[in-house]
Amino acid sequence: MLAHQQGGLLNAAALARALAVDGKTVAGYLDLLVDLLLVRRLAPWHGNTRKRLIKSPKVYVRDGGLVHALLGVADREALLAHPVAGGSWEGLAIESLIAAAPDGTEAFFVRTAAGAEIDLLLRFPGRRKPWAIEIKRGLAPRLERGFHFASETVAPERRLVVYGGTERFPLAEGIEALPLTELCADLASA
Repeated sequence: MLAHQQGGLLNAAALARALAVDGKTVAGYLDLLVDLLLVRRLAPWHGNTRKRLIKSPKVYVRDGGLVHALLGVADREALLAHPVAGGSWEGLAIESLIAAAPDGTEAFFVRTAAGAEIDLLLRFPGRRKPWAIEIKRGLAPRLERGFHFASETVAPERRLVVYGGTERFPLAEGIEALPLTELCADLASA
């Protein structure tokens, strides 16, 4: 069930109903999966803001191969046709970026009640302003207004878009698009 919700907001009550078990049982198993490093619970950012922010964490099965196996996705073509393709890429990018970030970096996501969202917010030790990272699977990334609105709320040091291509280029004023490998290298030296 978690593989089907890759990158979605955690709704433990809905999982408990679907599995016909108590909510505490779901919470206990989820805690175990997090402790075993099989699942990532990405916490929502909670800054000093007057906007209403979503408080539920996002959940990711940390191993994309496991997600694909659980969903019966056999090859690249099947993955590209599957609804989990975007969540799978997002999960891979988040795991790679967090692993490349300096020790002590905190990871969050931002989503307002109005739907404005930043996929990944990285706050480095000793720095006040985070990096806002949007994750796009395609080769021609486009940003929605929600990223800009959420960025106004957070006021990040850098605004970046990770995409599936190989070129690094400015996407808009103050926003850079770059491949996952290049952002991982930037984070390793941050």
